[in-house]
Amino acid sequence: MFELLYKGGPVMIVIGFFSVLALAMFLERLYILRRKRVLPPGLLSKLRDLLDSGKSAEAVLLCEQDGSPVAQVLEAGLRAKPVNRVEKMDEAGRRAVAQLRKNLSVLGTTAAVSPLLGLLGTVTGMIAVFQDVTQYGVGNPGDLAQGIWEALITTAAGLVVAIPAYLAYRYLVSRVETLTLVLEAECSDLMTLSDEYADDE
Repeated sequence: MFELLYKGGPVMIVIGFFSVLALAMFLERLYILRRKRVLPPGLLSKLRDLLDSGKSAEAVLLCEQDGSPVAQVLEAGLRAKPVNRVEKMDEAGRRAVAQLRKNLSVLGTTAAVSPLLGLLGTVTGMIAVFQDVTQYGVGNPGDLAQGIWEALITTAAGLVVAIPAYLAYRYLVSRVETLTLVLEAECSDLMTLSDEYADDE
């Protein structure tokens, strides 16, 4: 493996860096986008009980301590005045979705750039091969073939990094979209809770 990396040239170092970065971002987003972290089970029922009991301050504190995206949206609604409660909750919802999408662009960029880096490595490798041919002649065809396949290593490496990165990117984008839909559904309930809270005021 290290021999292949060495033969691939400096571009292989960059491709290797992108592969490690993509793996790190995928694992980080996979941890962040757990459903129970984004939408904690039982939170709405606890908040409803607190609001029904007139404990609005405790409801705000629970949202603040929870810190999940749903809790952030509800906290914004509970802290806002009734006239701009919907607007504040919409703003909090957009911020929550932006947090869910954070670092996804890194995976998308890796999937797009890695094949180009591989192609760059192959082109520079082929240039070096044909420079040797121009200077020393064809010589042994086996040596020429070895130089060509060594130049193609970077293209293969770029594809090996890009394909899993793209699949990971699409999976996480789909996961974010699903969580966003569920978050919107939960927010409709949160709006009801906010209205009930406003009526109690």
